[in-house]
Order: sequence, then C-alpha cells, then structure tokens
Amino acid sequence: MWFVDDGRQFHAFYLKASRALIDPDRRHLRASVGHAVSDDLHTWTELADAFVPSDGPAFDDLAIWTGSVLRGPDGDWRLFYTGCSRARPEVQRISVARSRDLLTWTRDAGAPVLEADPTWYERLGDSAWDNETWRDPWVFRSGDEWHMLLTARARDGEPRGRGVVGHAVSTDLDRWDVRAPLSAPDTGFGQLEVLQLAEVEGRLVLLFSCLGAELSDGRRATDDRGGIWSLPVDSPTGPFDVGRATRLTDHRWYAGRLVEDRAGRWNLLAFRNEDDDGAFVGGIGDPVPVTWDGERLVLAGYDISSGMAPHARHRLTGE
Repeated sequence: MWFVDDGRQFHAFYLKASRALIDPDRRHLRASVGHAVSDDLHTWTELADAFVPSDGPAFDDLAIWTGSVLRGPDGDWRLFYTGCSRARPEVQRISVARSRDLLTWTRDAGAPVLEADPTWYERLGDSAWDNETWRDPWVFRSGDEWHMLLTARARDGEPRGRGVVGHAVSTDLDRWDVRAPLSAPDTGFGQLEVLQLAEVEGRLVLLFSCLGAELSDGRRATDDRGGIWSLPVDSPTGPFDVGRATRLTDHRWYAGRLVEDRAGRWNLLAFRNEDDDGAFVGGIGDPVPVTWDGERLVLAGYDISSGMAPHARHRLTGE
C-alpha cells in the first residue's frame, strides 16, 4: 500500500484480491489496486478501483503490485507500479501510469519498462530464489534528480542475504538509468520489501519489510519472525547500512508506510498480516504515532517484546 496527500484529502492505494480465492497466498497473482480517501487517516471512503492488469499480451497483464504516487512538475500525478505477466509471472518490472485527478489512471504509452540490470542485480535463474526481484518503486526528488528505490537482489552473496536497495535515476521522470544498489548484500535480508524514505522529526529514516522466511540464517538465530524494519540514514541517496536496521513491528504487521497527518505528526499505517493466533487477516490498521528513541524509530506506546499488537482494528481490506 501507499499514500498521497493532495492537500485536501489523503489517498490510500492498496493491493486487493477477492476473498473467494480462499487461499491468501493466491492473492499475489490476482492483485489490482484499490483506492480510498480520508480526511483524518482514520475514517476511509472506498472509491472505484484505481488500476488493474492490462489486456494482454503485456508485461503487466497478470497482476499489479506495490508502487508509489507523486505529482510531477507538469501537474500530472504519476503512479509508478510493479507489473507481472502471464507469460513470465516470476519476473517483475516497473512502469508508470498518469492521472490528472488521482481517480482515472492511464498507462503512459511512451514510458519505458524498467528491468533489473544484470550488471548489479540478480536475474531469474541466477540462484534458487523463485522470482526475479525488482519491485515496489519508491520515487522522490533529491537535488536536480529523481531517484527510485527498489526491492532488489544482488548478484552475489548468501541466497537469503542478497536483498539490497535497488536504485535508478532520472532527470525528467520519463527516462530512467538503472544504477548500482545503495546498500550491500549479506546484511541478513533476502529482500527489502516496500521501501520508503521519510524525514521524521528532522531525521531521515528508511523503512522496509522482511518476514522470517526471507531472513538469513544468522539473523534468524536471534529473530526468526521479521516484520517491519527501520534504519536511520544520513543521506537520501545512501549508502545505506542495512545491517543496522531494527524491527519496528513484529510479523503480524507488514508493508508499513509512514504518513504525516494534518497536525504534523508522523504515523505508521500497516497491513495486518496475521492475528494473534497466526491466521491471515488482510486489512489496513489505524495509524499509530511514531517517534525516535535514541537511534531507533519506535511506535508510541508499543513494545515489541510484549506481544501487544498496535490498534488491532483494520479499516480497509487489502495490503
């Protein structure tokens, strides 16, 4: 899921699939993008779905996965998104759609489809990893350039430790150059999902998610469940020392995003992955305030070691 503030309302975009699939794991290859709006981040009104897989054959004719939305200098809103195809469902690629109103989205016919560059990044078949990891684009401006952070995997390293922060750069939001990753492999993570960079209380933080099954053996020895992770950083364009990341939540919450409310407070909104009994939930929880505790970003009033889940209600069905 991802959020954007248009100055009047907050817009939530989130992945959704039919519960008639029964098995929650089947949702990944049936996903489209839902849309809801809110005045306060608590009460949401669901709108028509924002974006669905394209008519085939195309790189995105099977499923649409996580992305990010921003407004370009030309006034158009841009939705950078992940696409999977029926022809090669294991391969993930990135492209963009445009909108004038955040409601109706049109694929940008002239936009390139961004792929992992084998100079730096693992491609399908380079290891036993079951997909070509190149997804979850987070786009922001720094200086005179636009930067895209991506969930990616390095070409080398221990199989469950190859997760890195992928990187691409653009001067115009249209043409993108894939660059070397902004972090090193072998820091304990097989993948760094749903990356986000934010400035909370004057300090930059990198947020990502990784569950226990995708952690390296070394990290699993001390933390075998994973969840949402945070990392204080000095520069928006790295390098990022991902090995210093600490858990913000446990595995019951996932794919979290930091959102600033109207009062200037930063909050975590996260996907409710599991309930206290381990059953799949599939919803988006209420906002939980965040703050700094020394070098750690923490949830106000939430202690991971206590096992207490923050704001267990969920307002939207999706992730």
